[in-house]
Amino acid sequence: MPLFRGVTAVMAGALGVLALCLGMTALGRGAGESYAVFLLPLSGDLGWDRSSATSVYSLFMAATGFFAPLAGYLFDRFGGRLVYAIGLGALAIGYFAAGSLSELWQFQVAIGGFCGFGAALIGLAPAQAVVSRWFDKGLATALSMTYGGLGIGTLIMAPLAEYLIARNGWRDAYGWYAIVFAVLCVFVLFLPWQRIAEGAPGNPRRHKASLGRSGPTLVSALKTMEFWAFFVIFFVTAASIYGVSLQSVAYLVSGGMSDQQAAFAFGTAGMLSFFGMTATGMLADRFGHRIVATASYGLTVVAIAALALVPADSTGILLAVYIVCFGLSMGARGPIITTLMARRFSGSGIGAILGAANFGQGLGAAFGAFSSGYLFDLTGGYSAAFISCTLAAVIGAGLFWTVGTASDPK
Repeated sequence: MPLFRGVTAVMAGALGVLALCLGMTALGRGAGESYAVFLLPLSGDLGWDRSSATSVYSLFMAATGFFAPLAGYLFDRFGGRLVYAIGLGALAIGYFAAGSLSELWQFQVAIGGFCGFGAALIGLAPAQAVVSRWFDKGLATALSMTYGGLGIGTLIMAPLAEYLIARNGWRDAYGWYAIVFAVLCVFVLFLPWQRIAEGAPGNPRRHKASLGRSGPTLVSALKTMEFWAFFVIFFVTAASIYGVSLQSVAYLVSGGMSDQQAAFAFGTAGMLSFFGMTATGMLADRFGHRIVATASYGLTVVAIAALALVPADSTGILLAVYIVCFGLSMGARGPIITTLMARRFSGSGIGAILGAANFGQGLGAAFGAFSSGYLFDLTGGYSAAFISCTLAAVIGAGLFWTVGTASDPK
């Protein structure tokens, strides 16, 4: 009985940590992803062209990537209480300020800078580190559920943003965001962060086992070709996804859909991404990362092609194909990359190493989002952006065949 209670307590702790990381990731990035819903209201009210409007989101994603290594380092060094409190506080400040701004550069600082910094501190970099200390077998599945927070956040925040904007305007919507993050900032101060950061007994990545500074450091990881292969995969994958996702709501509205219908389609794809990421992690544990990742990139290519043809389809079938394929593939490669890296670079520096790799994701997302807006302004349409995003997905699929196979089943 004591043994049973001990195992049950460890399982409950692991699930609690997973839920916390998923929830924080969902809120931090979900609020940022909902910028796709704010895109047209902001552009209309403030007179921005498309590339100017997308530059705010590009800076947000660049900031989440740029500060990801710092988030991982601070988590390794000071623990979660400080990191999460500062991150939530930055999000509250950024969104509170955004509700009263009018100049583009002010939005770039508030949402791009402050909110991007905050999202990085409560996002995947610390979440990946702590989840890897609680799960060993089935690590890819657990990490995929953490990544699933991105999809859940989009599902919740995109329709919510549309509702708040329609009811009270985009300025009040940002004010409600600020209130939520301010309340959560107080909440996280009372969590048992020392126990959360320690990990599960017997886990090879448990924090106490790493107090001797075992394993590779960030500096040593940066000297390996493997790290940079993961970095580039993160970059091109994010470029292919975010070059499409940010423009999808505006694209569907231009094709004749209402704002509410387009936001619902965007949110539904976000919901499916949770299931896609979870299924991808489970399948990678069973069949290996190369085959599963390649199939996932195939879904992305099919989704982009279907979206491009949606205006010519009166049946709604291609819209459904886009939602399903894009949703199931959005973010699905991240858990596989993180699992490979957690096993390859396990040790006391894993938080900083994973954060540094996520910098590639942030840069890729920023590049994809801005370039799609720029190409729209340049060509007056979306075809060039869709082609470039497709090429990026194909490159990502090819690069996955160059990384190690240590975690693949024999």
